[in-house]
Formats: sequence, C-alpha cells, structure tokens
Amino acid sequence: MGGERGLAVRDVVVHYRDDDGTVATAVDGLSLDVAPGEVLALLGPSGSGKSTLLRAIAGLEPLSAGRISWDGADLAGIPVHRRGFGLLFQDGQLFPHRDVAGNVAFGLQMAGVDRAGRAPVVAELLELVGLAGFAHREVVTLSGGERQRVALARSLAPRPRLLLLDEPLSALDRALRERLAGEVRSALVATGTTAVFVTHDHDEAFAVADRIAVMDLGRLLQVAEPADLWHRPASRRVAEFLGYEAFVPGHAPAAAALAGETRDDVVLALGPGSLLRDDDGALTAQVLGSGFRRGVVETVVDVEGVGEVTVVEPSRAYLTGAPLPAPGARLRLRPDPAAIAVVPA
Repeated sequence: MGGERGLAVRDVVVHYRDDDGTVATAVDGLSLDVAPGEVLALLGPSGSGKSTLLRAIAGLEPLSAGRISWDGADLAGIPVHRRGFGLLFQDGQLFPHRDVAGNVAFGLQMAGVDRAGRAPVVAELLELVGLAGFAHREVVTLSGGERQRVALARSLAPRPRLLLLDEPLSALDRALRERLAGEVRSALVATGTTAVFVTHDHDEAFAVADRIAVMDLGRLLQVAEPADLWHRPASRRVAEFLGYEAFVPGHAPAAAALAGETRDDVVLALGPGSLLRDDDGALTAQVLGSGFRRGVVETVVDVEGVGEVTVVEPSRAYLTGAPLPAPGARLRLRPDPAAIAVVPA
C-alpha cells in the first residue's frame, strides 16, 4: 500500500437543523481509523448517525467540528468529485439509457480512459461480480440483485481510494441480501478496496467487514473484529443491540450456576444459544413458546433467576414427529460458557 495511512476521522461533529429550526447533533465527537485495504462496517439503529458520518466523509455534509483526512492530508475544502472516493447507495442509481457495460465503464470514461482501455476492466469486473456475459444487457431487464452487482462493479471500476456504501442491500429480500453480502465482501477483498459499509443489519455487518464500528445517538460505542465484538461487547448497550437477551448481575445467585463464580464488577449477558437443554442441568426454565427457523428449533424460556432466553436446537431432532416444547412445560438447562458474554457492571 506504499505506506498509506488510510482514512482518519478525528473528533468529528455534524449538526443538522430540524423542521422547527432546532439544531440537533447527528455525529457527536466521533473518531475512528480505516486502514488501507480494510472493510469497516458502521452498524447501528436508524438515527444513530452512521449515514450522516458516511456523507461527511464523502464531503456531502459539512463538519461542525473535527477533521477528516486521507493518508494524512486534511480533506477540508476538497469537493466530493476531487476526493477520489466512490459512492454506492441502496438504489444503485444506474443509468437507464446505458447497457450494463456502459454503466460499469462510466467512471473510467469520465477519467479519460479510452475504449480499448475500458473494455478489459469492464470484463474483469463483470466476471468478479458474477455477471459475465451481461455486458450488452439493458439494465431495465435486470433483477434487483443484478442491478446492485452492476452498481458495485461501476463503483469499483475507477479504483477509488475509498468506497463508501450506504445500505447498499437494504432494498433486497433477506435471502438475496445474505448471498450478496458475501459477494460484496469477496469483490472488495479481491480488488483490495478500502471501504466503509453502512448497515443496520447485524448479519450484513458480520459477513462483510474486517471490523465493525457500533454507533448509537451519534457516538461510537465500540470498534472490534466481528468475533471479538460478539463475544466481548464493551457495554450492556452494545450487547443489547447485538441481540443479547438477558442480563444477570455477576453477584446474583444465578451467576454461580452460569459462570462458576460470582463477581460484583460484571454483568453476564445471555443470547440465543447461551443455554443448552440438559436433563441434568442445574437451571430450570418454563417454556413460553417455540417454533422452527431455518434448520433449528428456537424455544423461548423463562429461566429462574435469569429471565427470558432463547434455547436453540437442531431441528433434525424433531424429524421423527416429536412435538415441540409446549408452553408451560418445564425444561432443565445448562450454560454454554463460551456463549455467555461478560460486560462491565
């Protein structure tokens, strides 16, 4: 990477004005780094400020305070089209009057690359996104997933220093989003593209990113690699957002059964799969409901001293016609220590 330092965001504040004239804070003193070749996901609920931060990086939102730089050079005053960054939004914004190849080649054409130079790049990128042979197709004939593949190829064609993706898969159905998330990851890695990927979808973030930055109310709560983020959330708020369901104070009696000890300075966070069915288990629970979900049976239980938690089992165990756990039934459970997170009290 030639010693490049990538993207640096330092103490950035972005304000906006409500319809009634009230000034509100969308990004509040946020700092983060994105290394060259890294894919960083900005993950957070609606209104967390993640898209505003992305737009500020692109130069589409003015900063109220702070600094954004690339390779050590301050981007203040540099217009959007001079930053060398690519943008990809959820609707793709393809040109309907151009065919697939014409869309992919657009950025190269604007950069002055001649037709002979554009052709091999277009062919390579269409192959990369799984659209080999689509060069002369009209974009209006494409499915939603195919259009987003074209938009991705178009955004990669000029070799942007940084690619900014704002909820690029959110308009697609769940199964297609999951498949395309892996394909986006593969394309970014194959081209060595530095990228910031905005999403509110946990599965997308974990599938696409090298690191995930969790945002809420304009602030950065934690930045970590996917496995570390899931197993070591920095706070209860992060754990709640990630989907942990029950929180047991480390000094509570149930903590000894869950972790083998009690502690005053921590809280134990339990999510789906933290408790396993075991007839000899030390924990007792009452079934609240159960159902099938994509190869597993999920049973929501109320555990004495813990609260409501989801027990996850392979659905194959029920192929013989065995009934699902019925509401009101009692189960014995044991903890899976590796699936229980420890967060500060």
